[in-house]
Formats: sequence, C-alpha cells, structure tokens
Amino acid sequence: MSSDPFANHLLAVLPAGDWQRWQPQLELVSLPLGNIIFEPGGRQTHVYFPTTAIVSLFYIMEDGSSAESAVVGNEGVVGISLFMGGDSTTSRAVVQCAGKAFRLPSNVVKEEFHRAPVLHLLLRYTQALITQMAQTAVCNRHHSLDQQLCRWLLLSLDRLQGEQLVMTQERIANMLGVRREGVTEAALKLQKAQLIEYSRGHIHVLDRKGLERRSCECYAVVKKEYDRLLPNKTAV
Repeated sequence: MSSDPFANHLLAVLPAGDWQRWQPQLELVSLPLGNIIFEPGGRQTHVYFPTTAIVSLFYIMEDGSSAESAVVGNEGVVGISLFMGGDSTTSRAVVQCAGKAFRLPSNVVKEEFHRAPVLHLLLRYTQALITQMAQTAVCNRHHSLDQQLCRWLLLSLDRLQGEQLVMTQERIANMLGVRREGVTEAALKLQKAQLIEYSRGHIHVLDRKGLERRSCECYAVVKKEYDRLLPNKTAV
C-alpha cells in the first residue's frame, strides 16, 4: 500500500508552487473494497487521488441497474465535478480494488479553480476521462463481450503496478453490465488463447501484447488520449 503521494500521476506532475499549497491539505486514507465514495446527486466533500486503489464510476439506470462508465486509478482523480463547477454528479463512485488514496477538501479545490497551471492540468485530465466514458458507451453497444473484457483488463492494468488483478467474475459482470455467465465464457476464451490465467478471483495477464491485439480499437483510442493530454511524469 503506497503512502507516497507521487505514486499518483497527477500529484507527481503538479507545479512546485501548487504542490506546496496542496501538501498540508492532503490526507492519506484507506479505501476498502466496495466503499461508495459518492452517490448520484450527493454532495461531494473531497476529491480523491488514488495511489493503489481503483475506483469505478457507474451510471445508474431508472430501474436500478448499472454499468461502469469509467475507471480511475493512480493516473487520475475522483470527483471532477468539484472543479468543473458543480458539487454533485450523476455517477456513483465505488471502490473496486481496495487500496490507498490522498484526498483534498472541496474548498481547497474550488480555491484552485482560478489558478491557471493546476486548473489546466485538471481540465486536461477531465477531457481524457470524458473520452474514456464516451468510448466505453460505444464499446458496450457495438463490440463483443470478450473485446470489452480485454479493454477493461488493459485499462485496469494501466492503473496498477504489475500484471495481476484481484477481481471476481461477478464484479466484472456488474461493471460491464452483463450476465456472469457471459464473463465466464469470455474469460475462458482468453485463457484458452493463453492471454490470461484466471483462478479464484485472481487474473494474471500472460500476454499483454496479445490482449491488446484481441481488444477492439476502444482501448487504443482511450490510451492515446490520456498520453496526448497528460504529461509524462518522467519528463517533468
């Protein structure tokens, strides 16, 4: 569990002056599996910068059903509506991989809204996140379940260290908005192709390049946009 704030990509590339203002306000918190950070329409008191946790954003339908619209890990921030001019959102944010995050009070974020350098960084991230949301919607409508699973696995790996995920098929089905049996079948296809190894809720990626080739174009579109909009922390 990382207690290093620079394990989060956005915090790692903050300008020095902004970091000095933020550092005293940042609070390290643990995010347990299944924890709901905020509900649709609820007031947001903090933004969260995950370091080892993964948070999924869900769109909730009128009948109570839901599907994942985006995933946020150590590359970004949870709670973008606070610096986009609103205190609430239409999404539910749920911790899908337990871990650590740093959180910042909403009033600090609002004060920073008028400070150009950090504002531009956050808005660029927002643009990348919106791209992920839109592409996920398209993917869920037009691409096969095994392609969707490949996209989800690749996006999750980009937000974690290593090549292994701890995730049950039931949770994956919930995030993709499909039946568990469909996920089981898709995972078996990937395992037979020797792309992944799946056992008791542990997914180990054996062939990352092969997974990328098997995925639809949606993963590449989202990754290209993140790479284009956000600076490489090794170059900062």
